[in-house]
Amino acid sequence: MIRIRQTFEGLKAKNEKALIPYVMSGDPSLERTGELVIELERSGADLIELGVPFSDPIADGPVIQRADARSLKSRTSLKDILALVSDLRQRHHVRIPIILMTYYNPVLKFGEGRFVKAAAAAGVDGLIVPDLPPEEATGLLGPARRAGLDLIFLVAPTSTQERIKKVVSASTGFLYYVSLTGITGAKLQGVGSIEKQLKLIRRSSSLPIAVGFGISTPEQASTVARSADGVIVGSAIVRMIEQYSEIPELATIVGKFVRELKKAVRNEG
Repeated sequence: MIRIRQTFEGLKAKNEKALIPYVMSGDPSLERTGELVIELERSGADLIELGVPFSDPIADGPVIQRADARSLKSRTSLKDILALVSDLRQRHHVRIPIILMTYYNPVLKFGEGRFVKAAAAAGVDGLIVPDLPPEEATGLLGPARRAGLDLIFLVAPTSTQERIKKVVSASTGFLYYVSLTGITGAKLQGVGSIEKQLKLIRRSSSLPIAVGFGISTPEQASTVARSADGVIVGSAIVRMIEQYSEIPELATIVGKFVRELKKAVRNEG
């Protein structure tokens, strides 16, 4: 539970915001996912979200759903992903925080206590489980905290102040603000409502707030970064991986895009 906090504190000291790219583990292969993570760190990513494939990804749009399907087709398992994280930590010396974004079913099947211990041992820093609300997360909260894993919950545009307080009380690491009501990859609307909601959330929490869903261009990332502590970009990167998955330069192409995003998040013009 140290690495995520230290990352946000270090960025705040430099008046910078976090760039958090998302990639689906096993798309197009676990080996290429490893290459992508290494390149993302080199290209300026501050934290990385690794998706865990699931057959019914209710929060995801068509781009990430297709990535889910490709990963599942190659039989990517949660055990495989933990082995990948361990290899990235030990053999490739990846140091930035790694967060697993997974639906609850794979965790339940693995066994909550067993899973958090294995994830922490592999070098995972945090978990995002979009279909697990805080009220139903008691079986995961205690084991995760004992294992040293941050549990990051989602706040929606429709969340009331009472709801925000519940999410805040269960969250560590940072809060994930969903910038729109819908699925990943949907089009981002105006940012005025985002700024208003982040001010509301900050009345109840001192945790950093990262904004995701609908951010697909450096211009959008720059705008959101003015009011958020972090910017999450998923579908735009996964779409690029889909487009260039069969060429050797995949990681280089994605890395170039991430460098552009990081420059935008710094508001360097």
